[in-house]
Amino acid sequence: MLIFFNSSMHFILVFSVTLLCLLLPSSSVSSASANETDRLALLEVKGSIEKDPHGVLSSWNWNNSIHFCKWRGVTCGPRHPRVIALDLQGHELQGSISPHIGNLSFLRVLTLRNNTFHGKIPLELGRLFRLERLVLENNTLEGEIPVNLTRCSRLGFMFLGGNKLTGGIPFEIGSLMNLVILDVSRNNLTGSIPPPIGNLSSLQVFVAYANSLEGNIPEEIGSLKSKLSILNIAGNKLSGKIPSSIYNLSSLTRISMTNNQLEGVLPHNIDDCFPKLELLGLSQNRFSGIIPVSLSNISRLLVLDLFGNNFVGKVPTNLGKLGNLKWLALVDNNLGNNSTNDLDFLNSLTNCSELQTLGFSSNNFGGHLPSSIANLSTKLIRISFDDNMISGNIPEGIGNLIGLSVLTMSGNLLTGNIPSSLGNLREMGILDLRSNRLSGQIPFSIENKLSGNITLEVFSLSSISSLLSLSRNLLTGSLPHEIGNLHNVETLDLSENHLSGEIPSAIASCISLEYLYLQGNFFQGKIPSTLTSLKGLLDLDLSRNNLLGEIPKDLVKLPSSMNLNLSFNNLEGEVPKEGVFSNASAISVSRNGLLCGGVMELKLSPCPTTKSGKHHSSKLTITIASVIGSLLLLSSLLTILWVLKSKTKSCLTQSTIEHLPNVSYRTLHQATEGFSPNYLIGSGSFGLVYRGNLDSEGEVAVKVLKLQNKGASKSFIAECNALRNVRHRNLVSIVTCCSSTDYNGNEFKALVFDFMENGSLDQWLHSDIDCENGSSRMLNFLQRLNIAIDVAFALCYLHDQCESPIVHCDLKPSNVLLDKEMVAHVGDFGLARLLSATNNMPQNQISSIGIKGTIGYAAPEYGMGTDVSTKGDVYSFGILMLEMFTGKRPTDNMFRGDLNLPIFAKQALMGDLVVQIVDPTLHQTDSAGEDNNNNVNAHVLHCLLLVFKIGIACAGESAKERMDMGDVVQQLQKVKNEFLGRGRRLN
Repeated sequence: MLIFFNSSMHFILVFSVTLLCLLLPSSSVSSASANETDRLALLEVKGSIEKDPHGVLSSWNWNNSIHFCKWRGVTCGPRHPRVIALDLQGHELQGSISPHIGNLSFLRVLTLRNNTFHGKIPLELGRLFRLERLVLENNTLEGEIPVNLTRCSRLGFMFLGGNKLTGGIPFEIGSLMNLVILDVSRNNLTGSIPPPIGNLSSLQVFVAYANSLEGNIPEEIGSLKSKLSILNIAGNKLSGKIPSSIYNLSSLTRISMTNNQLEGVLPHNIDDCFPKLELLGLSQNRFSGIIPVSLSNISRLLVLDLFGNNFVGKVPTNLGKLGNLKWLALVDNNLGNNSTNDLDFLNSLTNCSELQTLGFSSNNFGGHLPSSIANLSTKLIRISFDDNMISGNIPEGIGNLIGLSVLTMSGNLLTGNIPSSLGNLREMGILDLRSNRLSGQIPFSIENKLSGNITLEVFSLSSISSLLSLSRNLLTGSLPHEIGNLHNVETLDLSENHLSGEIPSAIASCISLEYLYLQGNFFQGKIPSTLTSLKGLLDLDLSRNNLLGEIPKDLVKLPSSMNLNLSFNNLEGEVPKEGVFSNASAISVSRNGLLCGGVMELKLSPCPTTKSGKHHSSKLTITIASVIGSLLLLSSLLTILWVLKSKTKSCLTQSTIEHLPNVSYRTLHQATEGFSPNYLIGSGSFGLVYRGNLDSEGEVAVKVLKLQNKGASKSFIAECNALRNVRHRNLVSIVTCCSSTDYNGNEFKALVFDFMENGSLDQWLHSDIDCENGSSRMLNFLQRLNIAIDVAFALCYLHDQCESPIVHCDLKPSNVLLDKEMVAHVGDFGLARLLSATNNMPQNQISSIGIKGTIGYAAPEYGMGTDVSTKGDVYSFGILMLEMFTGKRPTDNMFRGDLNLPIFAKQALMGDLVVQIVDPTLHQTDSAGEDNNNNVNAHVLHCLLLVFKIGIACAGESAKERMDMGDVVQQLQKVKNEFLGRGRRLN
């Protein structure tokens, strides 16, 4: 109908919608309506999302400025504008999945992995009869797996792992005849594996590890013999025997049934059953019987993990036919008969040129270690055969295994000397020889890295009759008085450690001592005069400590034929001339600035002499004091003039730090309500950190130095010098400082920083709950990767972009702080060292004096007295990365035995078992699955592998083999780009 209105020469033409619809083809109307259905469904999906931190859905809006087919994450068909794929993975989206998603009737691919979607899986997904790929893994979805999903008859890939799903696997799953991959791992599923799973004739991968499934493995699963390649049901409560039908699955390449309650014996013809097998993981079950000889015919086998079962008898002596074998774990069984030929299988393993891990601890092996052990693969990283009954000598040729980083052989019957060839194992991190019958001296070629205090039990060992040597380790703490119990020890060597406190006078009770070595520690106080009781002493070395005061006069009673080294201390006063001090070639007192006198050959300054009694001495003292006072006054004036002219302001000046005012004690006292415990947010070696509020700066963090602690003042200066001229988005910004006195007249020093709302990385890695609001604190894969990149950028800047390179010296999670946007900032430069830009050496520092980091994070070479270097920070960064992605501290109890964190990660990489070491709270990342060469989770697993490789490369034992931080930044950015880039493509 056409209607014209004439008013003031203006015409309005109105077309009736009804008439227009009559004139248009019916198919066009239907298409427009369908398009609107998809658009409205997408907007409902957006409406159910509560948080979109990266603005991924910003283009999704109600106006029609951008067609919905061009919205981010949306893919439409080439012929019709209907949504066929929705990919919103990895964007940290939070919310629920809208039931309106069921209105996208043409949808083939739905990918929402790596977000924080909660609530239940909508039943409406069952309406998507065209759906081929459903990817919901690594969210926090709850409830049961909807039976409605089994209506999606075209579904080929179902990824539901890494959620909080409960209930069982639906029996109706057997109707999905096109299903290729089914991943329900890392949930809270219960019940049994449904027998109808045997109907899935297209199934290639079944992954259900880390649940609470129980009961028997269904016989019907053996019906999948034509295509099933990967079966991973590890970490459940399955029991009973492996059904015989499974031995018909000749297409299997990977079997993982670890950590269950399965039992039975392995078939003698296992090679005929699984000719393509690459991984056989049966550890921590109840399997028994013998290890089939036919295993050696499975030529593709890479990993044979039989740890923690009840296998008996001899180990097959033909395993050497497995030329590709990388991992052989026979630990904790009943293998061997304590007979001479128990270890014959080692002879054949010399043909396994790819072998990297060999473990046969906690069995019944007897006999001698064959000399052929020297011919094992040089790629071997770890050998463990502790807790057996192995006797004889350790073969000298074991030193040929130059790649070894872990060698444990404790709890055996080994005799003879420790072979000096062990010193050839430069990669060695853990060597355990305890509880054997070894004799002789410990070869000097072997160096340990023991840490912590010396336990009192050591000093009560009556069996120590000659030598106690703990030198060149990382031992800390003071020497207890119980050291006097070592009455029979002739040689006591505690040199080159981090021991502190005073030398106990009780050491004089060690009456048999001939050699006493305490050099290279942090001992302080005076030299105990009781040392003169050691009449048989031949060598005494107290050099390179912090000893002070005068040399005790009684030391002249020590044998004149002995050697005495007191150099590099803070001793003062006159050096005696009698006894041992009469022989200048036998003593060393250099680098003690206030010593005087002594025999002429020492070339020390003469001590003040008296000519007219006390009056002359006093007069001379007054004269010297006056001269010194004048010089100090002149020096002070010159210093003030220099400071006024200096362009670079120090934190200790009374003016500014980078043009910021030096805040007063009173201001900080008010900002923290008198440094109230309620405001305390952290504590470290050198200071307490309070939350405060400054009128001019808002919320800040105030670090108050513990000046009573040794090194605190140096820490204050080091942190000021390190931070005064550096500016970087990933470094904690210093606001100002305070160098004053408190209300009681005591010296007071504090540093004021920007406040970091999200606390430290340590709190996020090792605290599941935010104490303030009770919410869950977990980091997903991308967040951890971003933090690692932030820290790498900060170190790269400090090492390569400052005028003088700066070494942080104490990088660890508690010193990485997170702002409200979760951007990482490196802080706490209390141990930082400024290096010469030309030779990479510390400026005005003696590397053997002072702390160089925290145990577990400090580079191993620092324990040897090596100078600090940027490579030390790289090591700490590697440990930090490995801790971030494994969730394990480097000081975790599990590393006290035969592991450390880098070796732990390296072994997992070599054994294709990376998923087993990934932090279980890393629930936001892609499911990596235990079997890491399949298509289930290949993308994210690949990224995890790259991350671990970088961490291991940074945490190398040798400094020269570590990466530079510039290269680290580039490699991590490549990982991130690959993670995000691959994540945006349809699979």
